[in-house]
Amino acid sequence: MFSWGENTRDGFGLVKSNGLVKANTDGCVNFIHMKSPITHLSAGNKVVAFIRNNGKQVSVARMQDDKDGRRITGKLKGVEFREKILALSCGDAHIILLSEEGRVFCLTQSSNVPRLVGNLNQVIQVACGDQHFIALTQDGKVFTWGQNSSGQHCLGKGEPSTSSPQLVKSLSGIPLAQITAGGDHSFALTLSGAVFGWGKNSAGQLGLGDTVDRPAPAPVDCLNLKKTITVSCGVEHTVVLTKGGLVFTFGSGRYGQLGHNSLRNELRPRLVAELWGAKVTQIACGRNHTLAFVGSFKKIYSFGHGEQGQLGNGVKMDQSVPLPVQLPQDHIDDLQIEQTFAGGNHSFALCSSAKESGKELNDSNLGKVTQTLDDDIINRWISDCDSKSWKKIQKEITKTFSSASCLNGSFLDKSRDKHYQTSLKHSGLDLSFARLAFQKLAKKNKVLAEVEDVVHRILLPSLSKDPIGVEGLRVYLIIPELLRVLLKQQRGIDITEAFVFAILRLDPDKLQVLEGLWSTLPDTPFRTLVKTFHYVSAEYLRMGAEEGCVVKKMFEGTVMVMERLYEVNCNRRIKIAASNFHINRANCMLQNDFFNSFHGKSCIFNTEAKCIVYQLELNYSFAIHGHLDFWAPTIHVSRETALVDAFQHLRQSGHDFPMPLKVKFQEENGVDEGGVSLEFFSLLGRELLTMEPKTLEVDEDSGLAWFTTADGGVTDEFTLLGLLCGKALFNQCVLNLCFPLALFKKLLGLTTTLDDLKELSPTEASGLQYVLDEDEESVAAMDLVFMYKGQELIPNGEEVPVTMVNRKKYVDLYVDMKLNKSVQSQFADFEKGFHEGCPTQTWRMFLPEELMTLLQGDDNYEWDKLRQNAEYQGYRPTDDIIQNFWIVFMEFSEEQKKKFLTFLTGTDRLPRGRSLSKLQMQITSLGSTDADEYYPKAQTCSVTLCLPNYSSIDTLQEKLLHAITHCDVFGDF
Repeated sequence: MFSWGENTRDGFGLVKSNGLVKANTDGCVNFIHMKSPITHLSAGNKVVAFIRNNGKQVSVARMQDDKDGRRITGKLKGVEFREKILALSCGDAHIILLSEEGRVFCLTQSSNVPRLVGNLNQVIQVACGDQHFIALTQDGKVFTWGQNSSGQHCLGKGEPSTSSPQLVKSLSGIPLAQITAGGDHSFALTLSGAVFGWGKNSAGQLGLGDTVDRPAPAPVDCLNLKKTITVSCGVEHTVVLTKGGLVFTFGSGRYGQLGHNSLRNELRPRLVAELWGAKVTQIACGRNHTLAFVGSFKKIYSFGHGEQGQLGNGVKMDQSVPLPVQLPQDHIDDLQIEQTFAGGNHSFALCSSAKESGKELNDSNLGKVTQTLDDDIINRWISDCDSKSWKKIQKEITKTFSSASCLNGSFLDKSRDKHYQTSLKHSGLDLSFARLAFQKLAKKNKVLAEVEDVVHRILLPSLSKDPIGVEGLRVYLIIPELLRVLLKQQRGIDITEAFVFAILRLDPDKLQVLEGLWSTLPDTPFRTLVKTFHYVSAEYLRMGAEEGCVVKKMFEGTVMVMERLYEVNCNRRIKIAASNFHINRANCMLQNDFFNSFHGKSCIFNTEAKCIVYQLELNYSFAIHGHLDFWAPTIHVSRETALVDAFQHLRQSGHDFPMPLKVKFQEENGVDEGGVSLEFFSLLGRELLTMEPKTLEVDEDSGLAWFTTADGGVTDEFTLLGLLCGKALFNQCVLNLCFPLALFKKLLGLTTTLDDLKELSPTEASGLQYVLDEDEESVAAMDLVFMYKGQELIPNGEEVPVTMVNRKKYVDLYVDMKLNKSVQSQFADFEKGFHEGCPTQTWRMFLPEELMTLLQGDDNYEWDKLRQNAEYQGYRPTDDIIQNFWIVFMEFSEEQKKKFLTFLTGTDRLPRGRSLSKLQMQITSLGSTDADEYYPKAQTCSVTLCLPNYSSIDTLQEKLLHAITHCDVFGDF
């Protein structure tokens, strides 16, 4: 072993006879030939402890003051233990020891008699600060005790110091790789490299960018994605090592212990540039100094406080840059450095010959992490479950599946270190591993039943509603793979119910993070999620009629989760079909009391069912306000000035009315029972495109309407436009304004994309697509900058060229400007009016495509249904005139049939829910003796065709074609 630093008693009493090789230079490195091998050691400010003979012996040396007041190392003393000791950690003067049985013992400053600490068991790691202590158990639990002056206990504000270990609930569910502690601060490192710190932060030793103490674990976000594998703490500084061999330091730089060639404190992790390219493999912190070991060079670098020779550089002075420790070359060449240690003012390096390299350290429990599930464990459970080992297997299953930490650390995607990329958009899991694991468990029903029981009875009720970090939420992605195999065996309804409760119990911000993880799941696991809750929801529906409100409550829970998954799906890059959310059984139960509270749960209904729900909601609203029928405004308009008259009426009477509009055309006697309103809104559709001041512009390529950006004296016209569109929806009338899908996405709060611009403005969008598709030279040749029609897309956009690197950003900003920012005030006014016009919010359950059809009408024509549903007055179906009419009609072109529909109803697009299969046209006799002199008439309010009894089929065809082609005014001809 190499030793340097504060060591006035030669070799700590560990040496063989003549086994100490002292350095020739004061303050340099000694080489110790040990009496017995050391497997682990630790040093504090006032104590040094060693584990010898592979854990069978513990030796302790304490710092003492001699008669002149100088610190000296006291005599090495052995400590008796009945259990094998695997690890230890020194605080200022205390020592915490970990036994092979997973129990924790303590040695105090005044006594070397071991004291059992609490009821801790199955502990795999221990760590000491100056006066506080941490333990990590096999199932991922963290316990703290000792002094709590600066939040060292990680239990929140105001907790007193205690000698009894306290469970740190805030770290529950996190799969930990390491715990470590410094003076009054601590860190926990996860299996995926996330770092959480707490405690004292007076010098920025938590790396959070400030000097505020933290009484609860705080994520060190600066270290995200850095692939952190080790954290080491000094009294007021912290050192971090990444898998790539990079070293970051932060906290106090008073003695140069950060290695940045300065004595300045660092509040955030900063890369030690002097070690760049060296590929450091180990780090260790003393009280105010740092060691970094580069295995490939067999060199140890040191920096920081050096007054006691702890830097091993031959001089007793501080050093602010990493320089090599002066190891004796005549010994280092024949030895392999296994592990470096630092603590207090001491430094050590344990060595072995090349032949024995790693032997002693590998026999210890050092480096054990939170237990996880793997193939070897599963295979053993399956193969041995019918043997005498079953009780042991049951205990292992309970230990594994009752711990969120164990599951959250399992099934990591370690291909190309992807689990280190864990973030709000990446879970770090390979769920295909989880699927295979549960499929394998399902081969033995005995094992699967035990897993199901433990998860249902222990795990799910224990899940935290406020898990810290993404890794604490992985269990919510893993459990559905278990539910999948259970439901395939027609079991698992109860455990799914408990899982639903756990999801809905999450704090809103954590549920939002989970939804973010759902949004980036691959297709297969996302489908599994949807299928799971779909299946259980359908089962609850089947059970609903028999078990009433109890099942209704459970059904409500699964549907709430389905709703969230549905919203997530709407924003996924690759969506699954909406039909995956539809529950067919739900459609036939819409009138059932069981469904009274689910009319807004849109995702379980297909379009037809949503229309029924929408109609039910309207009927309910009309019934509530039925006594206010006098409030239903009747708008008196002229056919020639319908839009102007409507705007004038709305301005005078206000916008707030809960009943549908009634329309009365001047100098006409028609009563509005729906038909007149339908005709009125059809008229408005044409007038709105030509109104002044201009509110809409029609794109030349697509023929679609969009808000104008020109300032043409518009006052409240956008609000009134929205109001009329909302009233059309509320009246279930068509307002054929040919808006693009983007408008309906915006009304529903969904994000618009380049695809939406392609629909509205194909030429403009194709240019943007060209920018995305072309090579670097072509993009550069376009000479584009971050501008949109004279407006900057980013600050100083006129000076920022579009390149291969930023072109996606340019396109996204362009689309956002076109569809959102450039019409922000126009749309805000329109949206306000729309909500006033349609006071019920049930329309929000529709997809954008469905909402567009509701407002702009359905063009799915079933012309044969028109004949099947027709009724006759004054004629019989067998009369020649009727037979001839249908012959002429069926010979019409598609365009002519649509013109006839406009002639008959006022529009060629029927409201959703009023398809031709439900349209009841009435054909009545005109009753004139000179029939060939008259044209057909249409009464749009009652969908009636007044048909003269023409003398021939040719005359009928001529008169009907003239009526539908040349008449721009509805009513009599």
